[in-house]
Amino acid sequence: MTTRVAAIDCGTNSIRLLIADIKSKDDDPERVPGDSGPAPRSANPLADVRREMRIVRLGEGVDRTGRLSEAALDRTMIALREYAGMIAEARPVAVRMVATSATRDAANAQEFTSQVRDILGIEPEVISGEEEAWLSFTGATRELAGTGLAADCAPPYLVTDIGGGSTEFILGGPEGVEGERSVNIGCVRLTERHLHSDPPAQAEVLATIVDIEAALDQVADALDVAKARTLAGLAGSVTTVAAIALGLDAYDSERIHHARIPAERVSEIAVDLLAMTRKDRAAIAVMHPGRVDVIGAGALILDRIMARFGFAEVLVSEHDILDGIAWSMVP
Repeated sequence: MTTRVAAIDCGTNSIRLLIADIKSKDDDPERVPGDSGPAPRSANPLADVRREMRIVRLGEGVDRTGRLSEAALDRTMIALREYAGMIAEARPVAVRMVATSATRDAANAQEFTSQVRDILGIEPEVISGEEEAWLSFTGATRELAGTGLAADCAPPYLVTDIGGGSTEFILGGPEGVEGERSVNIGCVRLTERHLHSDPPAQAEVLATIVDIEAALDQVADALDVAKARTLAGLAGSVTTVAAIALGLDAYDSERIHHARIPAERVSEIAVDLLAMTRKDRAAIAVMHPGRVDVIGAGALILDRIMARFGFAEVLVSEHDILDGIAWSMVP
């Protein structure tokens, strides 16, 4: 049986929608009765009906003020009304909306919740960093066993989801998650905190690195990262770095998905982006306008993760928490 679901991920920088048709694992002819493990991609596919993203910067200023601004709320609700129309047209059987770092940190999160309820008719779930990590891990790794990458990109996986306000780290494999840690470093948060010049001054970059390294200390204390054989990188900062590394003339999610980018190239791109002016970054063919001012911080986070934990390459995934939310609605 195929189930149509609608998943919404509302993060610090963007709000995204996935309407998907998912085949129930009960239809897997190769599954042994009683097996509750992840289904192979070929037997349990997720087929996009519609996938949308809007940069709304909901978390703008939250690190400084502790509140969601009225302007940020307005931008987010405009996008959400648009999504509500798409959902009504597609008629999914289940809708789930998840809100992450910005709304966890905001004193006026209830105002956000009330407005969402008025538009969608459901409560948004302001999830913990641990739940965010699990959904990201599911979205990124569920299909790997059914691809030709399985031999070269072996578990255990360290999945890292670089968001606007926080970055999630999840260690695990096909049998499940061994551990997770969410830390408050994200491309929006670090840009607002440190990277004020155009281009950023060296002292600003160094201050950003200090923040990143302190957060990675927390990750190292919480997770046995040395066990990981594959680093999987998620979200817009990672996919944008991959698009630049691949030399694309336009953003192409099919070419980006499961690309493998060497650490040396990630480092070069991070250095280049932080040396550019905002105008220079905006002129990059694959750059989304909403990422122009924060991509330097995002690339630097990825670079420091790879350097700190000794990964020679990153496996880039276009499938992430949004796909994990969709999977969570199907038995």
